[in-house]
Amino acid sequence: MSQVTQDRSAAANVVGRLSFLDRFLPLWIFLAMGLGIGLGYLWPGIATVLDSARIDTVSFPIAVGLLWMMYPVLARVKYEELGKIRSAGKMFTLSLIENWIVGPLLMFVLAWLLLPDLPEYRTGLILVGLARCIAMVLIWNMLADGDNEYCAVLVALNSVFQVLVFSALAYFYLTVLPGWLGLGAGQAVHIEFWDIAKSVFIFLGIPLLAGIVTRYVGLKTRGKEWYDGVAMPKLAPTALLALLFTIVVMFSMKGEVILTLPMDVVRIAIPLLAYFGLMFGGSFWLGARLGLKYQETATLSFTAASNNFELAIAVAVGVFGIASGQALAAVVGPLIEVPVLIGLVYVALALKDRMFQADKPARISG
Repeated sequence: MSQVTQDRSAAANVVGRLSFLDRFLPLWIFLAMGLGIGLGYLWPGIATVLDSARIDTVSFPIAVGLLWMMYPVLARVKYEELGKIRSAGKMFTLSLIENWIVGPLLMFVLAWLLLPDLPEYRTGLILVGLARCIAMVLIWNMLADGDNEYCAVLVALNSVFQVLVFSALAYFYLTVLPGWLGLGAGQAVHIEFWDIAKSVFIFLGIPLLAGIVTRYVGLKTRGKEWYDGVAMPKLAPTALLALLFTIVVMFSMKGEVILTLPMDVVRIAIPLLAYFGLMFGGSFWLGARLGLKYQETATLSFTAASNNFELAIAVAVGVFGIASGQALAAVVGPLIEVPVLIGLVYVALALKDRMFQADKPARISG
């Protein structure tokens, strides 16, 4: 069998292994946007109704959607795996550098280079770059035959780090660093640190605590096999349903205004495409250069290239409002990320035999 045929065979079932919701997520997001715009056009008073009750600065229906789309993701995280960090300190250090230094800095640079005249969208993209992936990366890593144990630990580690550093990094990249560099001639968006911290506490802290409690109670009462094999497959899809509900409500409140912004979506997409390609390609090259196994390299690459768009949307809505350009930029994130990351799964599988010796399934090692 030729190498090309083997590559095609290895990748042929990638999309087929995705759930129905995951496989067509960009389509569902487009349909949710359209439904929301239609509701806003046909019922002009819907924004007043939806905004009549609030949690902090966010309308109650939006807040419920934001909280719920984070909760299943965080209930799925294997926090008990964090103890394995000690056995692979070098690998986890490399991943933390990529996730919390290289990734945010790269998105900052791309946003300023490619959106110098659009500060709201630029800010939304920087928030996307700061929100490290804790959900869909598990799917991309599995499809690419990465190391699932290593990925589980990284997801747990990123969950903890997001609570600890997201607010500080967002304030630094949105307010402090542009001021130091003299960027934007007044276009830099200045926000208060506590505005970000409050949104992170509400929309990440609350579901994180709920997720930890849910996992602890589930494992103690019903066991790991039931929790991961039965409960989570039923709960996980509700996160995407909550995302779609949130998008419908968001766009119903914006109404027909969105119809005037089709080229803005294209402008937002360009730095996102560059970001995903550079983060994945750079990580894959680095893994090969350092002599890592394919499974470790694939996991490193997908965790570096993926983002937690749920958190970015929540913070953008909480800090800047439902009708803000920041929120629109965050919503465009999953539209671009999902098809691009599916494509990168194929790329990883195609490069597996070309760049690596045949590896046995890797496990966390020192």
